[in-house]
Amino acid sequence: QVQLVESGGGLVQAGGSLRLSCAASGRTTSRYAMGWFRQAPGKEREFVAAINWSGASTYYADSVKGRFTISRDNAKNTLYLQMNSLKPDDTAVYYCAAATSMVRVRTPGGMDYWGKGTLVTVSS
Repeated sequence: QVQLVESGGGLVQAGGSLRLSCAASGRTTSRYAMGWFRQAPGKEREFVAAINWSGASTYYADSVKGRFTISRDNAKNTLYLQMNSLKPDDTAVYYCAAATSMVRVRTPGGMDYWGKGTLVTVSS
């Protein structure tokens, strides 16, 4: 079993930055693919970014490409999401997730473990 706990959410003005963290515990996640998803009120959960186990490969949704950066520190069992140039449309609950395979890492159904989420609110 893997436990994931997100932190770092909060209220920020448009154009600002936040860094989200996801601490993993339980089974070692150093060999897991990991990702960030988000869900805005009234909308479906959507893919934001993903990273393979080594950190060598990263993937982003078009809506965040060039503004967000996903990274991981396997020694600390921690996943990060650096979010810059935030927009009001980025307002959502952000979820950290882990998967044993990269095959479907861009879809919520392809993830095996989930955190409870952290709220990011971007004001205009």
